[in-house]
Amino acid sequence: MNNRNSSSDLPTGLPASSMGLVLQRGGEELILAKALDRFTVRFVTDFPVQQLSQVSWGIWQRSITQAKLELFQTTPEQIEEAIAQARSDDNVAFASHAYTVKDNPGTFVYFADQITIQFADGVDTLKINLIASQLHLIQDKPILGLPNAFVFLVSKQATENPIKITNQLQTLPEVLAAEPNVLIETEPHYRPRDTLYSQQWYLHHNGGNELSVGSHIAVEQAWDVTRGVRSVVVAVVDDSFDLNHPDFQGSGKVVAPRDLRDDDFLPLPDGRGSSHGTGCAGLAVAEENGTGIVGVAPGCAFMPIRTTGFLDDESIEQIFNWAIDKGASVISCSWGASAVYFPLSLRQQAAITRAATQGRNGKGCVVLFAAGNANRPVSGTVYEQNWPNNVLQGLTTWLGGFGVHSDVMTISASTSMGKKAAYSNWGTNISVCAPSNNAPPGMSFPGKGFLYTQPTIATSLTGRGMLTTDQIGAAGYDLGDFTSNFGGTSSATPVVAGVAALVLSANPDLTAQQVKRILETTADKIVDPNPDQQLGLYGGTYDNNGHSEWFGYGKVNAAKAVQAAVQMRADQTLTASKQVKVSNSSPVEIPDHNQQGIKSAIAISEASTIKDIQVTVNLNHDFLGDLEIYLIAPNNQQVLLQNRTLGCRTELKTTYTLRSHPLLKQLLSQSAKGSWYLWLIDYAPQDTGKLNSWELSLGI
Repeated sequence: MNNRNSSSDLPTGLPASSMGLVLQRGGEELILAKALDRFTVRFVTDFPVQQLSQVSWGIWQRSITQAKLELFQTTPEQIEEAIAQARSDDNVAFASHAYTVKDNPGTFVYFADQITIQFADGVDTLKINLIASQLHLIQDKPILGLPNAFVFLVSKQATENPIKITNQLQTLPEVLAAEPNVLIETEPHYRPRDTLYSQQWYLHHNGGNELSVGSHIAVEQAWDVTRGVRSVVVAVVDDSFDLNHPDFQGSGKVVAPRDLRDDDFLPLPDGRGSSHGTGCAGLAVAEENGTGIVGVAPGCAFMPIRTTGFLDDESIEQIFNWAIDKGASVISCSWGASAVYFPLSLRQQAAITRAATQGRNGKGCVVLFAAGNANRPVSGTVYEQNWPNNVLQGLTTWLGGFGVHSDVMTISASTSMGKKAAYSNWGTNISVCAPSNNAPPGMSFPGKGFLYTQPTIATSLTGRGMLTTDQIGAAGYDLGDFTSNFGGTSSATPVVAGVAALVLSANPDLTAQQVKRILETTADKIVDPNPDQQLGLYGGTYDNNGHSEWFGYGKVNAAKAVQAAVQMRADQTLTASKQVKVSNSSPVEIPDHNQQGIKSAIAISEASTIKDIQVTVNLNHDFLGDLEIYLIAPNNQQVLLQNRTLGCRTELKTTYTLRSHPLLKQLLSQSAKGSWYLWLIDYAPQDTGKLNSWELSLGI
């Protein structure tokens, strides 16, 4: 990391040529390039479209309503002059270049006028105000879940754009992290196919054409225990929802609907091409009413949330804040960024963590995201070639920021044949898979449309499609009120969301992490020994920890999951009667920029069940923001204790408890006996450190 300087002269640690091209985001760096044909403007007051079309410095394209931005187009020769003219206009409050991401052509990044700043402990209001005034920033609001962190607005008097300002802020000793709020369009994880099927084989079946034994989720046995209760609320976050559909009717069925795009409470479709949310919701919670289809959790309530269509900080916070405040139990998200490489910002990470740890009155919401449909790693590299117009070429790093968040369940897809869906993304971050269709892999790029990933699959693909709700009449994917050609990891995700809702209906006292562990430990270990049909890779078997890169911990099994939830309810009356404390005081150097990290061990001889757990850590490091810290239990289960949010702090002396760190609750009810490890990983070069000691305290 760069040396930190005094805030008096606000120097930069980056070369001047890079100041406006390096985006710091969630501990990662993205290299940007200015788009040469477009820029954004925020006006002081709203103008009608006719008036926007008459400005002299650009051709108006569209509104980005959630950030109150207007997108204009011009030529590469005129772009700088056009932005200068816009900034000098008294009616303009903010104007900025648009950007593209290196190795992500076709993905456009737009800047709002917001900046996130997290200050170090002890930085007082006077100092914060001084830094803000020097950069012409206006404090807007604190950020929930991030200590001493605030959103600031870039005023018209600011002489630099948001990315340059945040890179200057990163050099200050008072600042742990600084990020601009960026907007990237969403990509729904499904592109409809036209193969029709007429039965919900994914819930339960007894075999048939293209149906292998056990390719369903065994929901009928789960329904013997519960079909869901209205107090368990499934929030489905998507493009829109046909709330007039018969399968979304019923007393108390729909609760707290929200339309973030139009800023109202009717998240209804506005035409063709917006049926995705209706299909996802039907799979999870379609009502049992004697007609149509039935969802995995038909008795649960349904919270429809329509997104803004962009993935800026405000939009993500609005989604999860609404879900938390209105009582969501499960949050199902079948979408991601229309970008190859998309790390989450600090605000986005914090919003999801708050939902997963503080939602449901502190038990946490179960948050699920679709892995994606490109047949690429959730996080990893692939050598790309032969894409249309060389959109991607050479060694390419893929990253789905939502899918790698430690509090998220990332869902992949299997087929009706019990094999990997050809499109399903994969990797170490997959939690479980669920049934869906089979289709060629691809993804959408703004301005380029849907592109199939390469190389083209030459063999035929077998597997049935998913029957679900559709917009009523002819406006949806198919004629009529249902579609049988739904699919993608978009379908798999609400299926798992429905199972999570059944688990919470059977045992509402479970934490979100306990639900996740139940779904993972009860999943069916389906196996696909064949190579991937596109890349020739193997990933359909399981490692020593029981994890498959294709299927996670296996295909979700509703019957086993609900039974495990019932059993845990009987076990949750445990109270600790004995405390076991063991420490390791042997100092260990933390290897610099080494993802293997270092592990320090503690051995526990007691075989009793864990009822309480505390972990105390003492370490020094030149830049703690480089580190992630995990606790590894004797069964190899990992719990993230500390993510990369400590910034330029150099000393960490803290204790992680069940109250302060609810993730530890997933280790309860296990045997204490065996070797426990503290695992420390340094993700960035230059700065070094040392683990001085750590202590494990178990209540048994």
